[in-house]
Amino acid sequence: MTEDADDAVETFYTEERWQNWITRVEEEDLDPENEDSARLLLNLQDDAAIAVAKILSALDDGRIDDDRALEEIETVREIVLADVELEDEEEAMLIDGVQTSLVPVFYAAEEYVVGGTVEGDLDEYVRAAADAEADEDLDAALGYVVQAGTRVIDGDRLDIELVEDLEYGLVSEWVNGLDSLQSAIQDPEVVEED
Repeated sequence: MTEDADDAVETFYTEERWQNWITRVEEEDLDPENEDSARLLLNLQDDAAIAVAKILSALDDGRIDDDRALEEIETVREIVLADVELEDEEEAMLIDGVQTSLVPVFYAAEEYVVGGTVEGDLDEYVRAAADAEADEDLDAALGYVVQAGTRVIDGDRLDIELVEDLEYGLVSEWVNGLDSLQSAIQDPEVVEED
């Protein structure tokens, strides 16, 4: 690879980008009931999902191969899921919620790269995840949400009524992350940081 080709290598996400979001969170007086605060957190979440969607798009377009796609997804995951030191406990909890929502986004993207889209109905996977959570089998619940995520990547649509009917818990947070992924895949516009 020539030096020029190296310069042309696409950057999908950076630690600096994530840190800029965290700095904004620290500077805001966050209140999850406030629309602006909620939008900031959603933009933070969507921004990471957009990075994943762009990696998958680059893979589908043949700009990167499977190995590079997996490396890039892992890079974004490591940046986004790293421990965030925040003095404000509520802000730390809100960021933790965003991180939790994004977990299946990364795993679904990896699953999609390695094994493609699973067979079956997206809604059934979400229901199975909710049932597994009710049975306190969180590993199975996450597995079902990840499988649902491969369907989302393939273009299936989450049923918003099904999502709204979910009991609040890990599955509802994870499905919230898939909703960000769905939006990112349909319209992978960059969320402006400022």
